[in-house]
Amino acid sequence: MISFNNTEIAFKSKSDKDLKRAFRLFKIVGVPFLVKIGKPLTNFAISAKLPIQSIIKKTIFKQFCGGETIPECEEKINELADSGIGTILDYSVEGKIKEVDFDATTEEIIEALDKGFNNPKIPFAVFKVSGICRFGLLERINVSTENLSDKEQFEYDRLHARIERISSRANDRKTPVFIDAEESWIQAGIDRIAYEMMEKYNKEEAYIYNTIQIYRHDRLEHLKKETAIAKEKEYKLGIKLVRGAYMEKERERAIDKNYPSPIQKDKPSTDQDFNSALTWLIEHIDNVSFCAGSHNEESNLLLTQLMEQKGIKTNDKRIHFAQLLGMSDHISYNLAHSRYNVAKYVPYGPVNEVLPYLLRRADENTSVAGQTSRELSLIMQETKRRKAQPK
Repeated sequence: MISFNNTEIAFKSKSDKDLKRAFRLFKIVGVPFLVKIGKPLTNFAISAKLPIQSIIKKTIFKQFCGGETIPECEEKINELADSGIGTILDYSVEGKIKEVDFDATTEEIIEALDKGFNNPKIPFAVFKVSGICRFGLLERINVSTENLSDKEQFEYDRLHARIERISSRANDRKTPVFIDAEESWIQAGIDRIAYEMMEKYNKEEAYIYNTIQIYRHDRLEHLKKETAIAKEKEYKLGIKLVRGAYMEKERERAIDKNYPSPIQKDKPSTDQDFNSALTWLIEHIDNVSFCAGSHNEESNLLLTQLMEQKGIKTNDKRIHFAQLLGMSDHISYNLAHSRYNVAKYVPYGPVNEVLPYLLRRADENTSVAGQTSRELSLIMQETKRRKAQPK
């Protein structure tokens, strides 16, 4: 049975300096008050053009990002590949509102797909639909694309063309692309386009993957329904399975607008549905390819057990594990050491532009029970092990 406690494997690629930097960062994000006041202070410093970019780049950016450009990510790509871990290039620029910016982001996604062509170091690329389209339009088309104004129809046609271009390039370059999940009030519109692209491009293999956030109580049934549809329409279902990233925002909006929350009643319910979804996907593996995006040790261990029970090889290309760069190295590196398909999300982009992503990472590490303390305990364990080694 695989163990996630081997810190020598987990931190083999990290220098003592790297471990010290990570320790200090996780210490800070483990204190909710510091994260709470740090966010507005950082935003203020950036907007006031105070010289803190170099500090950010040497600390939190270095921990969670690969670089500001794809060429800058090369060192991290090679470092991960040396340990048998793939890179998921993630252009993490958010909050744009102009068509010219959406076109520029699309070009970055295309470049990431081109970088993955015949390159086993880059098994996937990824994008957020809200990164190539105005958020307000996604709200507008969530239920239907009917009755759009001329301006909205123009925007929607541009969005559809961008996703079509990305999907076609993923197919041409044989580099699968993940379409990230987003807020529930824009997700249905994203789902429609994602499954449309799957039906068109996933005839032989899955090159288009949709993302399912299991912290929504309706997503396990959604997964089962889409599995049946894909089988009926004879295309391969591509799924990235995650717990989710917008829980607090979802609950607050449900209260504010007085509708039932789409979020599971508690974490055990989320964990149960996530593990049930893994079991479902393994049972239907003949028509499915999927990536388990999880920092949960129990779920990752379960997937390895399900694969063994089904007689599926560790390196079966239909199944991948994934974690974020800078987090849960004990899971990623130990899985890769046992020859499972593992990839790390490697965000990149200008420091100012990826700040929302970095602040969200800080929030997640503060809010997820046990995440930060687990990271700290493993770093301390490895530091102690190294000190005990003969010089």
